[in-house]
Amino acid sequence: MTIEERAAKAVEMKTSGMYNCAQSVAVALADETKLTDEQLCQLTAGFCAGMGNMEATCGALIGAGMITGLKTEGKGTLAKTRQLQEEFGRRCGAIKCRDLKTVTDGKPLCPCEECVRNAVMVYGEVVLGDGVSGPF
Repeated sequence: MTIEERAAKAVEMKTSGMYNCAQSVAVALADETKLTDEQLCQLTAGFCAGMGNMEATCGALIGAGMITGLKTEGKGTLAKTRQLQEEFGRRCGAIKCRDLKTVTDGKPLCPCEECVRNAVMVYGEVVLGDGVSGPF
């Protein structure tokens, strides 16, 4: 499955109403881990809405960071998650849920579906080396 297909799957899961932002990203990237979809859903259940209150880091970005930790087995994860944050922030305009949901001109800075899509795409670029960031 391509990273674009994974991103589309994450958006589909998010729009279904059955998954939160973190779950959508984590499950779309499940094949990058040794965990089941159910385990990933349980692990990421509390990381929606900026960790449950819209004041903290976007759940989609947290989901990508969790998968990064599993993929890297904790080696070099901090540097990768920093890269994820920087690129996600560049694409979405912010990394905090509160800021992403700030409505101007009748729409949020970055809707949840786009956050989910961007988190998967950025994961692909930073961790998998798919795209402009190149292999690491």
